[in-house]
Amino acid sequence: MAIRWLSPLVAATLLAVPTTGLAAPAALATTTHQAESATISNGLVESNHAGYTGSGFVNYDNEVGSYVEFSVNAAAAGPATLTFRYANGTSTNRPMNIQVNGTTTSLAFPGTGAWSTWRTATTTVTLAAGTNRVRATATTSNGGPNVDKLDVDTGTPGTPGRPADVNGQLHVCGVKLCNQYGKPIQLRGMSTHGIQWYSQCIKTASLDALAGDWGADILRISMYVQEGGYETDPRKFTDMVHGYIEEATKRGLYALVDWHQLDPGDPNANLSLAKTFFTEIAQRHRDKTNIIYDIANEPNGVSWAGIKSYAEQMIPVIRAQDPDGVVFVGTHGWASLGISDGRTEADIINNPINATNFMYTFHFYAASHQDEYFAALQRAATRIPLFVTEFGTQTYTGDGANDFTYSQKYLDFLAANKIGWTNWNFSDDFRSGAVFKQGTCAGNSFTGTTVLKPAGVWVRDRMRTPDDFPTS
Repeated sequence: MAIRWLSPLVAATLLAVPTTGLAAPAALATTTHQAESATISNGLVESNHAGYTGSGFVNYDNEVGSYVEFSVNAAAAGPATLTFRYANGTSTNRPMNIQVNGTTTSLAFPGTGAWSTWRTATTTVTLAAGTNRVRATATTSNGGPNVDKLDVDTGTPGTPGRPADVNGQLHVCGVKLCNQYGKPIQLRGMSTHGIQWYSQCIKTASLDALAGDWGADILRISMYVQEGGYETDPRKFTDMVHGYIEEATKRGLYALVDWHQLDPGDPNANLSLAKTFFTEIAQRHRDKTNIIYDIANEPNGVSWAGIKSYAEQMIPVIRAQDPDGVVFVGTHGWASLGISDGRTEADIINNPINATNFMYTFHFYAASHQDEYFAALQRAATRIPLFVTEFGTQTYTGDGANDFTYSQKYLDFLAANKIGWTNWNFSDDFRSGAVFKQGTCAGNSFTGTTVLKPAGVWVRDRMRTPDDFPTS
C-alpha cells in the first residue's frame, strides 16, 4: 500500500522554497510599501545592487534587533497577506520576527544566491481597521536580508464559492467532516509527490490550474520525513511547507499538511521531529481556517496500539498551538485499516484514540485493493470518521494499468458517504499514477487534458463536478 519508490529525478535543484518562487494568483486589494520610505532602526538605504524597485532598498545592520517598520492602513479588520521582496546573497537563512500590532510570528528569508537576486517571503496576518504597524526585526547577529518592499493584500482573501471560504473552519461531527455551518461535506483534491523531488510541479501555473481548471477543494502537501526529506534539512522543508500553505490559502483551498513517514513505518521513531515540525506549523498558521494536520502518513510494521500511543502524544502538541484544527491519523497496515497486516478495523473501533476533532485515514490503490479492502471501508465508515488521504487507480506501486471501474466503485461510495479524498499524485513522474505527462512540469501549461496521462484525465473529470457545500 505504501509508495516506496525514490524518484530518478532526485536533485538539489528541485529543492526550491515555494515562498521565494511562487507568485500570487489574480491580485486582490494590494498596496505597496517601499522599505526606503519606512521607519528604519539600525540599517541604511542603499542602491548598489540591481533589481530593486522604488529608489533603493534597506540594508540591515548585522545585529539582532535591527528593524524596518511599515505603516499599513486597512479599511476593515481582517486577514491580510504580507509579501516581502528581499535579497540575501549568503547561503544562510536570515529569519526575522514579523510583528503586527504586538502579535509576532517568525518568517524565514533563505539565501537567494546573490544580492541582486530578489525573491519573496509571504505570511498571513490579521490587521486591525485603520493604521497598523508592521515591523520586520532581525533575530540573528547576521541581521536581516536586504528588503526592497512590502506588498500588503488587504482585500478579503475569500472569493464567493471558493471551498475554504464557503466552508470555513472545519470540525468532526460524528463520523463526518463538517463545515462552519455544521453540515457534512466532502473535499476532493490532489496530493503532491514528495516535495524533495517534485517541487517544480508545484508552482503558480499548476496551482492556478488545480484550483480553477480542475476545481479542487484541497491540496495535500506531502513532506517525506526520510528519503531525502525533512530530516536532511528541517529548516528548508518547514519553510517549503509554510510557503505551500500560503499558496493554497491564496487560492481558497484547504491545505493538508502530510507528515509523510514511511520508512521507518513506526511513527514513534520520528516523534521528536514531528513535535518540532507541527509545533511550528500550528503556531504559524493557527489563525487560518483552512489547515488540516496529518500526523502519520502510512504506519507500517507497527501495532495499532503503537499508533494510538503516538497520536495521543501528538494531538495535544498541535492543540496547544491550534485548538480548532482537524487532525488526521494514519491507520495500521499502510493506512489500510489494518487489512494489509492481516488485521481489521476492529482494532481501531475497540481501542479508539482518546481525543476529539480528528479523523482516521484510509488509502487504496484500486488495481490492488479490491473486495477485502472495500468491505473494510464500508464497515468502518459507519463507526469511525474517515478521510482517504491517498488513492490511485493503479496498483499499490503507483504504476501499472488503471482500473477505472473499481476506482469508480470506491469514489461512488465516498461521495454517497461524504468521505473526502486526495489523489496520488500531482507530478510528472514516469509512473502511471502521476497525473501529468513527463516533462510537463518544466513548462507552464497545466490546464486542459493534453498534458495529462489517462489517470489525470479521469481524476480531473471527477473533481470538476459541482461541490455540495450546504450553508443552511
